[in-house]
This record gives sequence, C-alpha cells and structure tokens, in this order.
Amino acid sequence: MILTSHADMENTDSKTGVWLGEFTDPYYEFIDQGYKIELASPQGGKPPVDPMSLLTENITASNRRFQNDEAAQHAFNNTKRLEEVDAAAFDAIFYPGGHGPIWDLATNHASGRMILNTLDAGKPVAAVCHGPAALLAAELLRPGFLAGKKITGFTNTEETLSLRASNVPYELETRLKDNNADFHSAIIPFTVHVEVDALLVTGQNPLSAGPTAKALIQILENQPVGVS
Repeated sequence: MILTSHADMENTDSKTGVWLGEFTDPYYEFIDQGYKIELASPQGGKPPVDPMSLLTENITASNRRFQNDEAAQHAFNNTKRLEEVDAAAFDAIFYPGGHGPIWDLATNHASGRMILNTLDAGKPVAAVCHGPAALLAAELLRPGFLAGKKITGFTNTEETLSLRASNVPYELETRLKDNNADFHSAIIPFTVHVEVDALLVTGQNPLSAGPTAKALIQILENQPVGVS
C-alpha cells in the first residue's frame, strides 16, 4: 500500500494527507484474507492524516480497530521510502486517497514506474478516491497509458460538495479526462462506485475503499496458478 506524504492544501491553513478510513478499510480487508502488507510513501516515516477523517462522523469500524492495533500503527508510523521498495516482490499495489496524492504521487516517478511495471508483469493495481492521481505519474512516463481505460475517482461534484475545490491545484476527474481516461462515477455523489478494467481497479470515494479492496482481492484469487 502506497500512501501520500503531502499535508498542505492550497490557499488555506487546512491540512490534508491520508484519509484514514481509505487506508484502514482496505488494510483490514487484506489482513483478514491472510495477505501480508508493506507500507510505503514518498518520504517514508509516518504519513500525514487528514484531520477531517478523524472527525466522529467519518470514523469507521476499521478506524476503531486500527486504534487498538499496535502492529498496524507501528507499520503506519514507519512506512518505507518508495525507493526502498522492490515492487516486483509484491502481488499487487493499492493506493488509498485523501487529497495528498494529487500533489506528490501524481508526479512521483518511482511510484509511476511501480504502477507500469506491476501491470506489465500481469499484476493488479488499485486506487481509491484521490489515489487514482498516482496514475497520472504513469501517464507521464508512458504517454497514452490512461487513454480508454475505465476509471473512477473523486468527482468534481464531490470536490465542490466537500468545500475544497478552491484548495486543490486541479480537479482529479477533469485531469483524468484530459488524459483521455474513460471516467465513470455513481449518479449520486458519495455513494459506492468501483471500476475494474482488466488489472486496474479504481474506487470513487471513501465509501468505495473497502469494495475496491474486495475487487482487488477477487482478481488476486482468480489469477491462474503460476502467476504470483
């Protein structure tokens, strides 16, 4: 799982970072299915956490589980730097959201190479909410990568409703469409929506984090013998 290291919003003193439930919901989906997880981020160490994701109305059951899980907290507080990770050693990559990825992961070449190399090796990549911004780095390295791919992510409408549209450098939906992605979303904002395009899995918003992980697990479980 690759997490953002970026904390600052634009034109405001508000902070961002990882949306905690978008990490914890998928994390425990994987853990409960017996998967081992390595956590990484551009800067390593403890990623910033979006303070809004800690508000009572945004707390999920997995957040509460995380609060009592010393092993998970230790892993979260000590992520590896991306350059220290060999993506070839893993079966899949997952990108949680929070607004941070639209700054750092969207232009991080190490992350972009991991995405391309993982997909090229026949292994899946998944991202949720603003996590699909990481795909923009793959597009930078391989122009045309996003063209025609069925993708979802945090929508322009959701950005406006979250009152943060003036605090981001661009709207993710627009940027993905500008790169010719086949963008889809739920009719009703902030409801579950997941897109699967071969080995690429994307989820629209925080409520889609767990379902996105489940879709990734389904791909992993259905891979033929001999594909790691």
